[in-house]
Amino acid sequence: MSKLSVIIPSRNEIFLKKTVEDLLAKAEGEIEVIAVLDGYWPTPPLNDDNRLIILHRGDAMGMRAAINGGAAIAKGEYLMKCDAHCMFEQGFDEKLKADIEDNWIVIPRRYRLDAENWRFTDDPKPPIDLHYLACPITNPDNYSMHGAIWPHKDRERVDTLIDETMSFQGSCWIMKKTWFTDFLHGMSEIGYGDYCQEPQEIGNKTWLGGGKIMVNKKVWYAHLHKGKKYGRGYFQNRQDIMSGHEWGARHWMKDEEPGLIHRFEWLVEKFWPVPTWPEDWKDYRDEWRGDRYEYHYDKLRLKPEK
Repeated sequence: MSKLSVIIPSRNEIFLKKTVEDLLAKAEGEIEVIAVLDGYWPTPPLNDDNRLIILHRGDAMGMRAAINGGAAIAKGEYLMKCDAHCMFEQGFDEKLKADIEDNWIVIPRRYRLDAENWRFTDDPKPPIDLHYLACPITNPDNYSMHGAIWPHKDRERVDTLIDETMSFQGSCWIMKKTWFTDFLHGMSEIGYGDYCQEPQEIGNKTWLGGGKIMVNKKVWYAHLHKGKKYGRGYFQNRQDIMSGHEWGARHWMKDEEPGLIHRFEWLVEKFWPVPTWPEDWKDYRDEWRGDRYEYHYDKLRLKPEK
């Protein structure tokens, strides 16, 4: 039976213990959970379990370094990352491993978590499956390529249970460990900063490198959107976040990533039409590449899809 290694990067997380216990209780196959404590000790403390590995860092080094540190000691054939505030369905591990290829990143269906009561929220909104990458040229706030929920595509493809998605949210993913180590070469700690653009980096590298991002709608997890009530564990000031988003967007729009088989425009064309991307987006990109670009927000501003 193949082993699953689950990495939980955590910093000042109040629901880490519940997340760890849920993973260990719901797994039906061989599993190890690697809790990376990035510059803190959790309250309440974690219970001893021979399937739990605690990697404690005296100084906080950031989420990307935490994921890389967990992956370096992982012994599983499969590697999964999840946030420290997630609940899973029974047998999630075996169900996810049943529908995965060597060059896939797989995302389970996402619900919204009421973490204090450890159940789904009462939110009447449907679960979240598919995401697109927003066009950085049309973003009036800053030059960023963020992931956005794609409800129209969800409704169109509701019966496709193993489905392609342009991007994802980042709170949970699974892949073969060899894809993470040998092709992705871990998470870059240069340019993006130490926190943001996780799905854009590994997702874009996977699509443009010949792999796929797939959503498995037969398997669910529930994720807490922390908001103002709980705050961020990994605190980042706004300028650092904006800098990481802008670096990532420019990196991909300029096709700076080496060793890939497709240019970035291939990904946009594959999922075309994509919300927020204008028909003539390549003209604006080429204008910008030639250092003649101006932010045409008033002309190009397009609202996300409802």
